[in-house]
Amino acid sequence: MPYCLKQSLAFFCLALCIGSIPSLLAFQQQANPRQSIQSDSAFVQMKRRLQGASKIGSRQSIASIHIELGEFYRKSGLYSQAMDEYNQAQFYLESDAKDTLQVQLNKAIGNVYLSMHRFEEAKKNFNESITVSDQLNDPKGKAIALGLLGSCFEKQSKYEQALTYQKQSLQLFEALNDAQGVSIINENIGSIYEDLGELDLAYEYFSKSYQYLNGMNNAQEANVLNNLGDVYRRKGNIPLALEYTGKALEVATNIVDLHQLERANRDMAKAFALQNDFEKAFYYQKEAEANNKTLLQHQDTDRLSVLQTIYESNKKEGEIKLLREQNKVVKANQRLLVLAMIAVLLVLGGIYFQINRKKKEKLKLEEYKQRMLKAELDKKVFEEKNLQREVQMKTAALSRYSLHLSQKNKILEELSKTLANIAQRKHMDSGAKIKSIVKEIDFNLRQEDEWDEFNNFFKDIHPDFIKKLSTLSENKLSPAEMRLGMLLRLNLSSKEIASILRVTPDSVRVARYRLRKKLPIHQKEELVNFMVAL
Repeated sequence: MPYCLKQSLAFFCLALCIGSIPSLLAFQQQANPRQSIQSDSAFVQMKRRLQGASKIGSRQSIASIHIELGEFYRKSGLYSQAMDEYNQAQFYLESDAKDTLQVQLNKAIGNVYLSMHRFEEAKKNFNESITVSDQLNDPKGKAIALGLLGSCFEKQSKYEQALTYQKQSLQLFEALNDAQGVSIINENIGSIYEDLGELDLAYEYFSKSYQYLNGMNNAQEANVLNNLGDVYRRKGNIPLALEYTGKALEVATNIVDLHQLERANRDMAKAFALQNDFEKAFYYQKEAEANNKTLLQHQDTDRLSVLQTIYESNKKEGEIKLLREQNKVVKANQRLLVLAMIAVLLVLGGIYFQINRKKKEKLKLEEYKQRMLKAELDKKVFEEKNLQREVQMKTAALSRYSLHLSQKNKILEELSKTLANIAQRKHMDSGAKIKSIVKEIDFNLRQEDEWDEFNNFFKDIHPDFIKKLSTLSENKLSPAEMRLGMLLRLNLSSKEIASILRVTPDSVRVARYRLRKKLPIHQKEELVNFMVAL
């Protein structure tokens, strides 16, 4: 058989095999329907609805689904993608359209700007939402927009304007008998009065909000209970503060709300600290930190899950599109096979092109995923370096401040002695003046201002050291012993410590011995090493 005929027959058989691909794909889809259903998510469902609305050509439906997708991205913290969807929705809405979708869209865009602390853009969109709500006679839409506008002013510490808009919103919700809206706005107003220090008014509005929320067992009830506990704590009524905060902790535990759990535990720690019950305060503070850590982990996991869902959806859409294109090419090949063998060669060339295209698309998707992972890693490395650099700068500043304090005290002490010697000389007229200078220098040496500044520096760099040190000793440590512990934590020598505290090095050694006896230190362990390890 001639070689060219063999090659033609081979191409013909290959084309017949390729023609059976669509039926095989259809068989696989029928055999695994549950796998397709299980892979669907809210995002995938919205995408499918968007495709259906696009086929029908309903601009209102398309805009509505784009707004839903924007809300999905916003709640996941992906603000750029959210704004893209809102812009798509705006494109499908008529430029002069005045309907509830326009109100909803303006509020959604305003919420993104509010989350990004771009308050002026947020206020512009909320005002537009209020205007359209008035034109549509939509009091609930207006009430929501007024509350959000008030929140903008509150975050800018413009409390007078914030109260004005929140109270207007409250009037509308009360007229509508909207219990949920009334409770939310009462809580917002209470928060503003709490920021202003008007605790009685804050308590009044928080109590009104709690009347609607009592027994709801949700995050809003836990939040209001926490606010009531805050008011009582700031008033000095610690027992009632602990009671309300404890209720908030119970509700947050029941609904497993990590944000409310963290806040309730942190407020419990503050209340017990005010009662000087530092053991319980330390326990609740640790619980709050654990809640916060878990919350951040969940947020990162959720965001990664959303990105993975988006990636898989885009990948699936690309594969479906590619399969459709392949089916078109196969059908064209089958029709062209009847006409001529040359058409078969052209079809095979087209298939080869499509395979390369599929490979390129897969490579692009993989490269995009790798770039995302690399960008996230680079971001974390950069943040870690910044934190390390900040700690190093603060540590160096504290060391320089300690050295400055030591040198200043030493210079002032020597100057005081010198002036005192001069004042003792009988044949000098400046004795009275020098004695006055000596008194002033001695007075300055007794001031505690610089030590207070030192404490502030130290707490910035080692925030938990004082608390840890105070809990290790069964006997309460004196302020002098706490100061000695802080200076030892900085790895200063006895001579440097003596200069800072204005005592002799022997006194420092005695003080170190007494401090060591009060702490659970092994005999062979150095006191300085023990302090550094805290």
